[in-house]
Amino acid sequence: MVASTYKDKVSQLISWGHWFSFFNIIAAMLLGTRYIIYSEWPTTTIGQLYLGLSWIGHFGFLVFGIYILILFPASFLIPSQRLMRVFAVLVSTVGLTTLLLDTYAYQSVDLHLSPLVWDLLLSGEKTELNTRWQYLFIVVPVIFLIEMIFSEWIWRKLRKLTRKNVGGPIAIVFGLCFLSSHIIYIWADANLYRPVTMQRSNFPLSYPMTAKTFMEKHGLLDRQEYAKRQAQQGINNSEMMRYPIDKIRFIDQGTKQNLLIIMVDSLRSDMVNSDTMPNLTAFAADNINYTNNYSTSNNDSGVFGLLYGLPSGYANSIRAEGKSPLLLDTLQNRGYHFGLFSGEGFEQPIYRDAIFSKTQLATIDNLDNGKRTPSDRLAFNDWHRWIEKQKVDKPWFSLLELTSVNQYEESSDYPTKFTPSLGSNLLHDNKVDSSILLKNSYRNAAYHIDGILAKVFAQLKAQHMMDNTIIIVTSNHGTEFNETGNNTWGSDSNYSQYQIKVPMIIHWPQHVAQVVTRPTSNLDVVPTLMESLFNVASNPSNYSSGISLFDNDNDRRWILAGNNNDIVVIQKGTTTVVDKYGNYRVYNDHYQLMAQDKPKLSTLMQVMHELKRFYVPNSINDEN
Repeated sequence: MVASTYKDKVSQLISWGHWFSFFNIIAAMLLGTRYIIYSEWPTTTIGQLYLGLSWIGHFGFLVFGIYILILFPASFLIPSQRLMRVFAVLVSTVGLTTLLLDTYAYQSVDLHLSPLVWDLLLSGEKTELNTRWQYLFIVVPVIFLIEMIFSEWIWRKLRKLTRKNVGGPIAIVFGLCFLSSHIIYIWADANLYRPVTMQRSNFPLSYPMTAKTFMEKHGLLDRQEYAKRQAQQGINNSEMMRYPIDKIRFIDQGTKQNLLIIMVDSLRSDMVNSDTMPNLTAFAADNINYTNNYSTSNNDSGVFGLLYGLPSGYANSIRAEGKSPLLLDTLQNRGYHFGLFSGEGFEQPIYRDAIFSKTQLATIDNLDNGKRTPSDRLAFNDWHRWIEKQKVDKPWFSLLELTSVNQYEESSDYPTKFTPSLGSNLLHDNKVDSSILLKNSYRNAAYHIDGILAKVFAQLKAQHMMDNTIIIVTSNHGTEFNETGNNTWGSDSNYSQYQIKVPMIIHWPQHVAQVVTRPTSNLDVVPTLMESLFNVASNPSNYSSGISLFDNDNDRRWILAGNNNDIVVIQKGTTTVVDKYGNYRVYNDHYQLMAQDKPKLSTLMQVMHELKRFYVPNSINDEN
């Protein structure tokens, strides 16, 4: 008899739990409309169909999953129906409150609740975001009261609801919506159909199903072709830019000094020493040496930040619209003669798609229609012939990209000063650390570049151009040889000092030699030139995320770096890396993880604002 009573109670509670879950599914769906409001609206029928199916199926699965994991087992453990219902109301109140907070985080910082967002909201900092967030808890008693009312109503109407026999069809509808949405996403992901794939992260805990490995295995997907189309789609569907934000105003025509930018690919800052690069070191001692300078990225996109003065996250939008750098546009408008030379022929797509979209590449013209293989030696020789033809009364601009350091693992035709290096007889000797071989080869390439730089400086002196030429020597990113002990090599593998700290050495006539130790960024090159070479009157915030390198009074608290996937905030003693899902990691100066450290809310809000400031509000290129 007791067993029968217990069985009946459990059966009633399970039946009640199903209807109570259905009510909470509807409540969650209503709150979920906030995600739809603050997300990009799909413009195609398939995209809208997927939105509807995923909205129904996802929240149905989410709430029912909580029921199966928590309330269903509790139905067997809590024999009292009143106590069980109070427990269910508490669980549902916590769930809906969490969902409400997530919609607020999504609206405010475009992220779902994550360790980062929780830490920001619970940081205790007195910010507008925290203040508004705390007001949300006023509705918690209201949610609890509504849950109690429906809990009681469902219990009283349980028999009538059970007789309707609609539970099965309702479950089928939610199941079909859930299954259909994932099938549509599998197709959309394989075909890069953006009106569907752009909704991937609209809802919390949303992980749409993909099947690329399965389709590739059965010959239904070409992975290489897929990667190409994926990269192109990132450009085609990027947000529209306001660059510059306002019309640029100038005080006068500027100083009309010549400008030479030397970009040494992959050169990290500690290579500028008397042993590895003696000529550049001597040049730095006689000019302005910024010893605490950072690139905008840890990969080739660092050149974008250097010439645009914008974070790398804007690169796809710039490429999509073919916007050339304001710096180069101003140089052309001022009548500067261009000379562009590269050891790789400016092979990166960003050069042709955007940077030089309005400029004829001198290097391409000088390579005999591609019959010569580009190299730093040829680039220097072409530059040497070009500079000899420049007239004293006509200003010129030259970009010289040297790439031997990036190609240090390839065969070279220059002598090896640092041994043992790659290709030596000790290569297969187990006693020789491979990192020593690699780093010595890297240093040999840097030493080779140093010889070319010496010839550049000597040529400018021989033509008496040093007194009227601004020279900037820097790099797009550095190179690591596992100095952090994290098994990270080369570039684009972490954001340690070895991969993002780069030289910044400037020769500016009439400026005294000095060593600057305050934090600086390659983002600062554009505002420095615009203000001090062209005498711009507009605020640098209209066209750049940097500040002038000559602004000694600026109290900079953080430096921005990263790429399309990561936001990197460099501060004194720490480097914070935030991925696109809102997960964060804080590292010390040696790039060792600091488990207890947390970023400041005010700092990250400033960073996120800077990463969106140049976009046109509410405008994204839609796919037809």
